[in-house]
Amino acid sequence: MKRTLLLCVCLISSLAFSQKLDLELVKNLEPRNIGPGGMSGRVTSIDVVHDNPDIIYAGTASGGLWSSHNGGVTWEPIFEDEVTASIGAVAIQQSNPSVIWVGTGEGNPRNSLNGGYGIYKSLDGGKSWKSMGLEKTRNIHRVIIDPTNPDVVYAAAIGSPWGIHPERGVFKTTDGGKTWKKILYTNDKSGAADLVMDPTNPNKLIAAMWEHKRDPWFFKSGGEGSGLYMTHDGGENWKKITDKDGLPKGELGRIGVAIAPSEPNVVYALVEAKKNALYKSIDGGFKWKKINDKSDIGNRPFYYSEIYVDSQNENRVYSVFTYINVSEDGGKSFKQLMPAYNA
Repeated sequence: MKRTLLLCVCLISSLAFSQKLDLELVKNLEPRNIGPGGMSGRVTSIDVVHDNPDIIYAGTASGGLWSSHNGGVTWEPIFEDEVTASIGAVAIQQSNPSVIWVGTGEGNPRNSLNGGYGIYKSLDGGKSWKSMGLEKTRNIHRVIIDPTNPDVVYAAAIGSPWGIHPERGVFKTTDGGKTWKKILYTNDKSGAADLVMDPTNPNKLIAAMWEHKRDPWFFKSGGEGSGLYMTHDGGENWKKITDKDGLPKGELGRIGVAIAPSEPNVVYALVEAKKNALYKSIDGGFKWKKINDKSDIGNRPFYYSEIYVDSQNENRVYSVFTYINVSEDGGKSFKQLMPAYNA
């Protein structure tokens, strides 16, 4: 009986789909570009021209870089002829928005991770690109341009989660990308998971190093190479922040970092540890205090760990993960800003 019913269903479906399409019904329809959200997988990075926020660049995990000149209404692909289509970071030189830097290789290493091939630079708003090295880093998660000297650029590379190699950590150029120097490195299993710059002092940076290894059947997040580091001289010297400064004891995993633009002494760190928690510093990163270890700070820290602070309110904090949660009280509590999956 079941086989007969299945056969009838198949015959009905075949007859229904074999009918000719009436082209009159679709003759006025035109193809349209629906942008990176539906075409290119995960959106990994976004930057906006500060003097003209209608100009937006969005990097994607597997579909290159897209640009919009009308505030996101329409999008155009501008990174189609390079050797990789995976974008990990995009940064606009705000003093000259025609200059754009792109770090390739997605920085969120799930099992469908796409690899990159170094860092690229455009001098004409994305019309053309030039490879500027760092090809062996595989995955670059952050690119930061010194606002006082555009020849100084930092690249935070997580490296390849699939293998052990030394081309990972924080890199710096002082000649616009002609040469690079590795300025922070812990071991050949650890890369830079995050990097932020003090908006009032471009020589002060905080970097999150992360030891991790992905196999097809397993993912290891954490190890002795992980940790939070701070420099006040552009990367010449680094201070490791430890449990003596308020961070958790034991093995650490991925850490997301954010500095409040309106109050740079306020710094947040989303720390993967034995007990995942959000930590806060009010003295610029020297001393830390745990302020929230509830589940609303985010899930799957090895994958997300993206935290941001409102540009005008140091107490408004955004945690971007499966959901987007927002805190209005400096991270003590969060609520869902954009519900996902009807939850």
